[in-house]
Amino acid sequence: MEPHSSAYFRLIRKLTKENLWLYILKLLQDRPMYAYEIYKTIHGQFGFTTATITVYVVLYKMQREGLIQIAEEKTVLGKPDRKYYRITEKGYHEYVSGVGFLEKTLGKLTHTFQDVKNV
Repeated sequence: MEPHSSAYFRLIRKLTKENLWLYILKLLQDRPMYAYEIYKTIHGQFGFTTATITVYVVLYKMQREGLIQIAEEKTVLGKPDRKYYRITEKGYHEYVSGVGFLEKTLGKLTHTFQDVKNV
């Protein structure tokens, strides 16, 4: 099998790192989490990594948009306060819409692929 093209790797980047908000919202549906915990869990659960600072930037933007909010802040002795984030109702609706869009798109691509394959 030939190595993947740059187009394939662009697709991977766009569906993972460039849409990090979807993965974060998925994680926050289970329970509130703090930023570094989100960073670590993304790799373990979804199999890709991103820069730690990217997670913080995306969290900040998501909070500004009302997709998440701070659930609580905890002080751990000798460490900075931890902000635990939780998904909001708006965030949940955006998540459902985003996943729905991806499912529709995949359905169209799969249908098209089947048509081409049968030719």
